[in-house]
Amino acid sequence: MSALVVLFNLKNASSKAAYEAWAKETDVPTASKMSCVDDFKVFRLGNVMGTENPSPYQYCEVLQINDMTKLGEEASSEAMQKVAAQFQSFADNPMFIISEQIA
Repeated sequence: MSALVVLFNLKNASSKAAYEAWAKETDVPTASKMSCVDDFKVFRLGNVMGTENPSPYQYCEVLQINDMTKLGEEASSEAMQKVAAQFQSFADNPMFIISEQIA
């Protein structure tokens, strides 16, 4: 099983409430309809464990992917391109990390 992990902060002009509402109402439901996505969770990140220091990122999205090739195909759909553009309006230089489960 692979996962796509997305770490990001919001752009200065983006409000947390607006992003979180959009993630719940648009991003997760739309991306979850792709046949290559088994699960999609969005996390608001807090402090680094054992410290009072905040995480360097405000949010983390984790998509469980059953077929990475199909992800590329399905992500190019008109609906997903619209969601991707909306995401880019919220996220400041997001980092997309492909991961593979080992245990």
